[in-house]
Amino acid sequence: MKRQTRTRAAIATAAALVAAGTVTVGVSTAGPESKSTKPTKAQIAALFDGWNSALQTGDAETVADRYASDAVLLPTVSPEIRTDRAGIVDYFEHFLANKPQGKKIRTVVNVLDSNSAIDAGLYEFTLTDPETGEKREVEARYTYEYEKRGGQWLIVNHHSSVLPAAG
Repeated sequence: MKRQTRTRAAIATAAALVAAGTVTVGVSTAGPESKSTKPTKAQIAALFDGWNSALQTGDAETVADRYASDAVLLPTVSPEIRTDRAGIVDYFEHFLANKPQGKKIRTVVNVLDSNSAIDAGLYEFTLTDPETGEKREVEARYTYEYEKRGGQWLIVNHHSSVLPAAG
């Protein structure tokens, strides 16, 4: 009888140690929830520089890479709303023919959380007519809504419209 009691006690002890070890491993690997650090306003504002650099490549696919697959683009010089990559690429194929060079005039950034932010304001583009080489300036309002997906900041919503005349 003593032998059975010792065996049962040994089994119970072993089971308890295994259970305790499992809980300990679970606690040590899970740890506290990791909180991503919110980006700074300057970091979000700088995303425009990456987008503008993509324009300078002259490659519509490179520009479209800055957008999420489900992004919405309300472009400056087209009445058509672009809601998929093909539409965004199509728009930029035409827009890039004008060799756009953008610069921000005024920016207002709202960092919503560690994975989303909005950059809105005014920018100006220098466009070059592909036939005549004539340059013109276009001032526009913009809104970029960004989301961090898979570790990468992507544009999920981009609205741009020609700045109306002061009234």
